[in-house]
Amino acid sequence: EVQLQASGGGLVQSGGSLRLSCAASGFTSDDYSIAWFRQVPGKEREGVSCFDRADGSSYYPASVLGRFTVSSDNAKNTVYLQMNSLKPEDTAVYYCAAALVSCPIQSSRWGTYFSHGSYWGQGTLVTVSS
Repeated sequence: EVQLQASGGGLVQSGGSLRLSCAASGFTSDDYSIAWFRQVPGKEREGVSCFDRADGSSYYPASVLGRFTVSSDNAKNTVYLQMNSLKPEDTAVYYCAAALVSCPIQSSRWGTYFSHGSYWGQGTLVTVSS
């Protein structure tokens, strides 16, 4: 069974850190670009990172640039999202998605690129208290 499993969410104080994991099973994610999205009820889904497998580049929107970092462990078929200096506005459900695409530089386009022929994880809740 093809599956993406997002985990690592939790409750953290403002200024703290969390590391989310996106583990792939049932397929080898080495060729797949991985994007992380987050969503708050009533708000639009926001892309927070895109890791491009083709050249190893990572892209971030201004809202998280310098605070969030993507890394991968091919041996574990897992991509990580390290989140530092967390703010209350980072509170959301975080999802990872995998697709055979190249990451557009504009984060507003990631949702479209990862909407077809992609795999999605179930989401993990991150809560940042003030």
